[in-house]
Amino acid sequence: MNETLTQRWHNIEHTIHTACQRAQRSTDSVTLIGVSKRQSAEAMRTLADLGLQHVGENYLQEALDKQAQLADLALTWHFIGQIQSNKTAPIATHFDWVHTVDRIKVAQRLSQQRPDDMKALQICLQVNLDQEPQKAGCPPDDIVALAQAVHALPKLQLRGLICLPKAGIDPTPAFAKLRALQQHLATQDIITDTLSMGMSQDFPQAIAQGATMIRIGSALFGARVKASYA
Repeated sequence: MNETLTQRWHNIEHTIHTACQRAQRSTDSVTLIGVSKRQSAEAMRTLADLGLQHVGENYLQEALDKQAQLADLALTWHFIGQIQSNKTAPIATHFDWVHTVDRIKVAQRLSQQRPDDMKALQICLQVNLDQEPQKAGCPPDDIVALAQAVHALPKLQLRGLICLPKAGIDPTPAFAKLRALQQHLATQDIITDTLSMGMSQDFPQAIAQGATMIRIGSALFGARVKASYA
């Protein structure tokens, strides 16, 4: 298993380097988040030994279990799953980043429940670019108001935007639209530095459009091995 993980790690490093060269960007401008949903703590430890520093989890209980197993590692934990209001307290306590804030109620709860002795929780706002009914996310027309509200909350630091493009089509227009939304926020004096976009199948295109965080699961870990968590 370790040889396969090592090869995948180096393959992705090479692809990131190539995509950044083509976009005339530094590789340091792109952060790789290893999406470890339904992957083993052992695989995560192997990748951490290779250099993985950021991990993304979708399911709260699964993440808490792994955090206990990997407490000796200096990992940065990103929550990238759908947020249920009754789970905001442990998310606020156990994560460094939350990528999927799409309504002010959730942001308010995260702010209220972030412990006083922890640094600000890093926040990305999820945008439903095509307003697909089956997907979470703030409509693009409402993103300025949400960003302004989140920006004003204590214990949160608004960092940027995240999107999940429509499946089965070229994601480049969606990535460009998210970048344009970030630029629009800047005209409203809301300056952010993060575009969380691009996954295993499309992260080179995302890098070409300015992604600063890419979320890689199967291309890094391989097939999922654990049962799904609620």
